[in-house]
Amino acid sequence: MTYLEAIIIAIVEGITEFLPISSTGHMIIAEAFLKVDDLQFAKLFTVCIQLGAILSVVVLYWKRFFQTLDFYYKLFVAFIPAVVCGLLFNDAIDGLLGNVTVVAFTLFIGGIVLLFVDKWFKTREALPEIKYNNALVIGLFQCISMVPGVSRSAATIIGGMTQKLTRTQAAEFSFFLAVPTMFAATAKKLLDYYQEGISLTGNQINLLIVGNIVAFIVALLAIKSFIGFLSRNGFKAFGYYRIIVGAALLILIFVFKVDLKLVD
Repeated sequence: MTYLEAIIIAIVEGITEFLPISSTGHMIIAEAFLKVDDLQFAKLFTVCIQLGAILSVVVLYWKRFFQTLDFYYKLFVAFIPAVVCGLLFNDAIDGLLGNVTVVAFTLFIGGIVLLFVDKWFKTREALPEIKYNNALVIGLFQCISMVPGVSRSAATIIGGMTQKLTRTQAAEFSFFLAVPTMFAATAKKLLDYYQEGISLTGNQINLLIVGNIVAFIVALLAIKSFIGFLSRNGFKAFGYYRIIVGAALLILIFVFKVDLKLVD
């Protein structure tokens, strides 16, 4: 992976992390088109630079993070399902990273779902507070997003809306939940890399640093815009986008036989 490739992928991550279109899926697509080599490091990079984007939430909402212990307990409850699923299905999830065909299908199917979300969950008054059972359901929805292309933000926001949260409430809780989730995912991926006997080179460490910095800066600019757009317009535009991108990828893969695979 070159520094230019790392910057391009990090920009993609920063833009898409908080949109319901799957940042992981878009990074896998970008890596495939860029013909990034070293599949193992590409998988590590894809997971780890999401932490940089997620840290933008801490910066933008830092006052909101200093809440009661009850708030942190609820975040922990929502976080538990991802830990369990991550440990149980780690190998299966890792095997899907880099699979553009899976991303194409999940983008397309997820796009269809997003077309109807606003009708299923009409605008409502904000709940006074999120309860523990609400947090657990949101955490269960987050597990679905472990399949590349599903979108963590889409899954958790929709999960929140099933619990009668407004779009804005659900989106903000999704952002907060992303912080412990991506810290854990990054730590687990680095540990797996170490246990496989693979050492990061100095160049690879620099690539991870650059990727996280770029993703952080771009995400800072993107997150506020997304909240405003979502509260005003809902999910439909994102649904159409996902369908178009997913369909285009499927046509490239199955009709034109374009090889969209990362190089090992």
